[in-house]
Amino acid sequence: MPRAAIAVSLLALAALAGSMTYAGYLVVGVVADHLGTGRFLAGLLLGGLFARLPWIREGKLRTVGVLPKRARLPVMIALLAFCLLNFLYRAEIVPMLFLGFAATFLLTYRWIRQAMLSRAFSSLFKLPSEPNHPKSSAKTAADTVIDVEFREKKD
Repeated sequence: MPRAAIAVSLLALAALAGSMTYAGYLVVGVVADHLGTGRFLAGLLLGGLFARLPWIREGKLRTVGVLPKRARLPVMIALLAFCLLNFLYRAEIVPMLFLGFAATFLLTYRWIRQAMLSRAFSSLFKLPSEPNHPKSSAKTAADTVIDVEFREKKD
């Protein structure tokens, strides 16, 4: 069973890599078409835009690039959306599907990574459970009940 799981995982990763590569090829083609240049120059322009280069400053290794870290994902999504609209205008379905999949993957990557890592860590490192003691974050019925006495005053 582990070999089958490894084989399926490798096939899924190969399919993901192929579809993301094809989406990149489509983006470079659309950018080259709109700029009126060749694919090589458009690829160099996009590569320069998204490149992160190592830089040593004050004794610390950092990476620098044209785009700040927070702007890379929105720019990638905007490029994919622009290309998706371009293929929608041309009524080409297959490139639209690949670009839509790439945009969806980019938007959900952080959530997928967090879910998979938490599942892997929970299966590898099991925390000792205490069956007699409830967790501190879990509320019991006794925590939500307020015990109050009412007395009536006589005038």
